[in-house]
Amino acid sequence: MTATPASPAGTRRTDPRPTTADRVRQVVVTVSEIACLLGTLVGIGVFGTRVEESSGGSLSADATLLAPAGTAFSIWSVIYLGLFAYTVWQWLPSRTTDRRARATGGLAAASMLLNAGWLLVTQQGWIWTSVGVIVALVLILGLLVDRLTRVPGRRGPLDLVVVDGTFGLYLGWVSVATAANVAAALVASGVSQEGRGAEWIGVAVVLVLAVVVAAIQRRVGGRWAVAAAAAWGLSWIAIGRATDEPRSMIVAWGAAAAAILVVLATAYFRRRADLPQDAGQQGADRPGADQHGADRGADTARPVDEQR
Repeated sequence: MTATPASPAGTRRTDPRPTTADRVRQVVVTVSEIACLLGTLVGIGVFGTRVEESSGGSLSADATLLAPAGTAFSIWSVIYLGLFAYTVWQWLPSRTTDRRARATGGLAAASMLLNAGWLLVTQQGWIWTSVGVIVALVLILGLLVDRLTRVPGRRGPLDLVVVDGTFGLYLGWVSVATAANVAAALVASGVSQEGRGAEWIGVAVVLVLAVVVAAIQRRVGGRWAVAAAAAWGLSWIAIGRATDEPRSMIVAWGAAAAAILVVLATAYFRRRADLPQDAGQQGADRPGADQHGADRGADTARPVDEQR
């Protein structure tokens, strides 16, 4: 194949023709989005039992010390809207062969299917199976956001909101939901959450969660969407424990502190990612650098063979 010559500096390259793999990816993402929407209808009670009433009530807002208050779950509306927008985005002619679309399409589809799968297994009361599903989901999302950080591509407002924003929120929220899901499974299995010991364990869990999110942020350069969703979830754990049963001011203060730690860690890693590069350091070696310009030339001409 003959490489397409580079366009003059300052001009936008013409994307190559979509491949069969591109079209397959688009269809798979779309089918996965439909499955995710159907799963959501099950989860909100249109076709099945509402999530908070499934699994014997183990996933309700007052079931465990780590359950976020009910309002926290409204973030799903934003995430689901973002997933729908992503599905449309990847069909845009200018994005069909985009490197980030190619790098994330399969992972995005997997996250949608796992989301639907989680809703279905909770309907059956398989609480420990739901833990396995949500752990797989958070791992997939972590890999996806890492790819968004490291794979060159367009960084216009549309891409930042629909792609980076959606999957950043998704990862941050599911990180918190994973801890809540594990706590629900333990309590459903008979583990007691009575007494000061259980409360201090709850504090330890939310602080460890904050450290895990900080580690993710170090890897991806401090993404504010991840921080916003994680801090949102932790804040609603704090509110839930301060205002609802099982009441625990110890856990409430611990969750509030964890939310603050997430924000501070994100600010630190974001600032570090935005610092000018050292002479011997390339953007690929500095997490998050490409979010704000490491690949400002990504939209200039490249040989076709390089993109395939």
